[in-house]
Amino acid sequence: MEEVPVLKNKQVKKNKKNTWKRIKKDWQLYSLLIVPIVFLLVFKYGPMVGNVIAFRRFIPGGNMFGENWVGLHYFKMFMHDQAFWNVFKNTIILGGLSLLFTFPLPIVFALLLNEVKSRKFKKFVQTASYLPYFLSMVIIAGMILQITATNGVINNVIKAFTGHTIDFMQNAKWFRPVYVISQVWQTTGWGAILYLAALTNIDETLYEAAKIDGANRWKQTIHVTLPGILPTVVTLLILNVGSFLGVGFEKILLLYNPLTYSTGDVISTYLYRIGLQSSNFSYATAIGLFESLIGLVLVLSSNLISKKITDTSLW
Repeated sequence: MEEVPVLKNKQVKKNKKNTWKRIKKDWQLYSLLIVPIVFLLVFKYGPMVGNVIAFRRFIPGGNMFGENWVGLHYFKMFMHDQAFWNVFKNTIILGGLSLLFTFPLPIVFALLLNEVKSRKFKKFVQTASYLPYFLSMVIIAGMILQITATNGVINNVIKAFTGHTIDFMQNAKWFRPVYVISQVWQTTGWGAILYLAALTNIDETLYEAAKIDGANRWKQTIHVTLPGILPTVVTLLILNVGSFLGVGFEKILLLYNPLTYSTGDVISTYLYRIGLQSSNFSYATAIGLFESLIGLVLVLSSNLISKKITDTSLW
């Protein structure tokens, strides 16, 4: 009975020696990890220490970790703050609409591109579709504001048919449709790249077997293609659910205005105004910590559900 732990210890020591041997042998390759590790430590893990000011009163110019302990004071503040719950509702709605449209459309787009036989046409469509993703967010926002302006392209068409125009970016009810449509246009092509890469890993013999069994292209897609890319779909879905509350800060900040706060103001922009513009850092940190905890719960729960239903998960 005592031999089992001894054998395990020997195996662990052997694995450690092998690991150090591999590191010494390929140290040039492992040295490339230094920069990303330092980046993660400095810009991702380091700032986590600052979360302590969510429980302490921070005064600009004073102690960087706060002056005195206030406990859950700031959490109670935003729990009773109607303005916060309004932006929380906007975040849920915008995040839900974005997930509903921007997640499945790249899958559909990749499946359609996969059926295109002409390589030149396929490359042209793919390049044209993911080009908006590489444009600066300032350029994207400027294009949206120009297109939806009173004398923009859309309003010129509407005016030609109806005789009147629509103030898209001055009317709160139009902010969400404009945001979601622009998000679809900007991200669909880029998102399809991952699914196209996953499609290339599907064994061609599976399609040949399906043809022999009499399956048409639609049935091949249902029974061969979709199961083949399911792990990729599930992984990206979990990651998207995890960033559910992190609705595009930059785009919203560039597009919204006081007239559209009622539907366009989200947690990230609210934090920007409260934390940076009003210098209420402790209150903003408490809200940001609450948002991160919700994101963590969403990732863990979606990963657990995915593991039970599809037997595919991140860990």
